[in-house]
Amino acid sequence: MLRTLSIRDFVIVDSIELEFSAGFTVFTGETGAGKSILIDALTLALGGRGDASVVREGAAKADITADFAPSAQAAEWLQTHEFAVEEGGALLRRVIDNAGRSKAYINGVAATAAQLRELGDLLVDIHGQHAHQSLMKADAQRALLDGQAGADTRAVAAAYKTWRAVAKQLEEFETNAANVLYERERLEWQVNELEKLAVKPGEWAEVTNEQSRLSHAASLLEGAQEALTVLSEAEEHPIISQLSSLNQKLGKLAAVDSGMQVVVDLIEPARIQLQEAVYAINDYLDRVDLDPERLRSVESRMEAIHSAARKFRVTEEELPDEHTRQAERLAQLADASDIEGLRKQEQKLKNAYLDVAKKLSTVRARTGRQLADAVTKAMQELSMTGGRFDIALNPCEPGVHGVEQVEFLVAGHAGVAARPLAKVASGGELARISLAISVITSKAATTPTLIFDEVDSGIGGAVAEVVGRLLRRLGQERQVLCVTHLPQVASQGGQHFQVAKRTLANGKTASRIDVLDSGARVEEVARMLGGLEITATTRQHARELLAS
Repeated sequence: MLRTLSIRDFVIVDSIELEFSAGFTVFTGETGAGKSILIDALTLALGGRGDASVVREGAAKADITADFAPSAQAAEWLQTHEFAVEEGGALLRRVIDNAGRSKAYINGVAATAAQLRELGDLLVDIHGQHAHQSLMKADAQRALLDGQAGADTRAVAAAYKTWRAVAKQLEEFETNAANVLYERERLEWQVNELEKLAVKPGEWAEVTNEQSRLSHAASLLEGAQEALTVLSEAEEHPIISQLSSLNQKLGKLAAVDSGMQVVVDLIEPARIQLQEAVYAINDYLDRVDLDPERLRSVESRMEAIHSAARKFRVTEEELPDEHTRQAERLAQLADASDIEGLRKQEQKLKNAYLDVAKKLSTVRARTGRQLADAVTKAMQELSMTGGRFDIALNPCEPGVHGVEQVEFLVAGHAGVAARPLAKVASGGELARISLAISVITSKAATTPTLIFDEVDSGIGGAVAEVVGRLLRRLGQERQVLCVTHLPQVASQGGQHFQVAKRTLANGKTASRIDVLDSGARVEEVARMLGGLEITATTRQHARELLAS
């Protein structure tokens, strides 16, 4: 439930702080006073779109904060997304500066507008003043019925897309069988060529390195032998022998003067390292030899790999991956060429789609009957005696939304054939039917706060009084906020706010909102009844409405 709403520098609102109670709350005021601005501000706090135009002229930013006592679902969402607080509330804030930049917060933590919308859907359900216009559209009618049924249409959409993907593959094969066969033969030749070559990952680096080593074998042997001779095999004074002899002499001198020991300690590691180098050179010489035959073999392998890389227009290192790609594509075409197997797969997927689509149809039919009966009953209360509301499920070609089109049908009077809602001429009838649907579907929903923004437009008289009572009854189950211009509806509210314009000291216009006590409510309802001229009669009528 919405507890407080704070609005600063939004359109023509400078600063407003509102506290709400449970039950049925109404907002009234003259046309243009800014009644719907409150709904627009709340919509922004719930993640709606906003730009710099919402910032009050001369202000740096618009700031809207809405505080809710969350439902169990909303509390779970806050916990899951790590926005929960110990107090258990849900504080949604939206800030938009005069450059159009937007910031969003949930319980003081930075959030995205998408997160505000996701949480907002669990907190508030807004029925706009043009709701009856959206109900004219087939998509809106289907979405409303599915929402009322709690139907998950994603399984139907997923099954349809899977089925149609295979069906398209089958159609392409049947119409392009010759092309597929040619492509398969081409790929078979290419894969066969690559399989014969059998290039392994990393092989190109290995053979190029080996070729370099074999082609320079003589130079390598000569250089290694020369190093070995200088270090340990020279006839006169090999380096290691000289170091060993020098270290012995220095060792004796260190016995006389310990300061010489530092030199000994530095030379000995050098001698050891050089000895290790000798061992490594000997090992290298044992492994390296002149092998012209092996060199020719390696160079032949390099040429074969290089030639294949040119042929397939890839680098030598990419040949193994190219082999994998071509083999996978060939396997796909091999599967596709199994036309009987493909037909069986397509039929299996079609049957799976029809199975989930029929289950959806069953749910729609059951919910459609229940919703039609409830709306028909409400129509009798709304002065459409003898009227009837039906929901037709018209078979259509299979699609992502199922195998039928949802169509709302209305008979405005007894003995009149039901016609599509889109063809009902009377705006008043449309408004009443839309309101009945809104109230009934809201009862089935779990959203704790319902907002009706001038949904009573186009009705009046006794019907308006019935509408007010409907909303008041709904307020016994949920928190209901309603922007209205009808005194019959306003008189049913448990809490009454008046929206009015005022002129500031700087000459600019701003909206103000006042909570009305019993006396002020009489004056406001009388104004709504009689306009500018308020008489004792209109006041008496206002008292009677409020007492009812």
